[in-house]
Amino acid sequence: MIPEKTIEELISRHSSLEKDLASGKIDKKHFAEKSKEYSDLNEIVESAKKYSSYMNDKNELEKILNDKNSDEELIKMAQVELSDLNLQFNKNEKKLKLFLLPKDEADKKNAIIEIRAGTGGLEASLFAGDLFKMYEKVCHKKKWSLELISISRSDAGGLKEVIASIKGNNIYSTLKYESGVHRVQRVPDTETQGRVHTSAATVAVLPEAEEVDLKINENDLRIDVFRAGGPGGQSVNTTDSAVRITHIPTGLSVSQQDEKSQHKNKAKGMKILRARLYELERSRIDEERSADRKSKIGSGDRSERIRTYNFPQGRVTDHRINLTLHKLEEFLEGEAFDEIIESLSLKAQEESLSKL
Repeated sequence: MIPEKTIEELISRHSSLEKDLASGKIDKKHFAEKSKEYSDLNEIVESAKKYSSYMNDKNELEKILNDKNSDEELIKMAQVELSDLNLQFNKNEKKLKLFLLPKDEADKKNAIIEIRAGTGGLEASLFAGDLFKMYEKVCHKKKWSLELISISRSDAGGLKEVIASIKGNNIYSTLKYESGVHRVQRVPDTETQGRVHTSAATVAVLPEAEEVDLKINENDLRIDVFRAGGPGGQSVNTTDSAVRITHIPTGLSVSQQDEKSQHKNKAKGMKILRARLYELERSRIDEERSADRKSKIGSGDRSERIRTYNFPQGRVTDHRINLTLHKLEEFLEGEAFDEIIESLSLKAQEESLSKL
């Protein structure tokens, strides 16, 4: 049971906000905040009121059922009402518990996504490229904007590594379940005997931190500039435009050379560094999260995996919830993506509810 005091506070807060907003005396700065809180409470207040009146309603119906003078018709009606009341009570209780779950502030943030080829050589890099294309399609369907931060291609035309920023509504709450090792089973184009190969790629999704979320002391940074080189660097290697930023206290380091401008490379590098530092701090605070972002994405070994993409069988399996969809092509097109995400989100909510 949810404490009666908690329910009363919800109802009282909703009433108080309603009066404040109707008064017209709130300044612009606080009006938006209070409007958002009122809107959130508006979705739950009826459930709270019904939950609060449950015991009284139940007692009234039980009086009828226990009264020897009640006629048969009245008893039947009371039994039906009591059954409906108990059903509604359970629904309201679950709804209220979900509302009362601690909110992860990062859920509303934009995200930095990092994809790296793992075990499997060139085939792993091709799979990393396929994963990136899948996330591009998901972004397109959800009308999110994806901005490339850095990219490193393989000889086979795949991706050794790609880092991108994704902006939109509630990005992190959707994509956070993608962090981990993704495994692919398929016959490579170079395989002449039709044997299925297993490869892997790692995905890390980090909430994008703003300057207000995380203050970085300039004295804690070592910034090295150097001449860009390698694939994609030929057009910019006449000046020292590449930047390496090292956060001395943690040892985290970011290199950026995709842009011709040193200033732009530094800005992109700081965006990645800030997201990694923010996640590191979240990890330290939240005991349920890994204390080290490397443990979050794994080593890229085939045996560590959150999801398997099996091409011969046309299926995608998420091992965390033992869910298999025989819709591999649709999933890679971004069509069936939400089916797995919604199931993962539901399981996370259920686990949180069981701890209340």
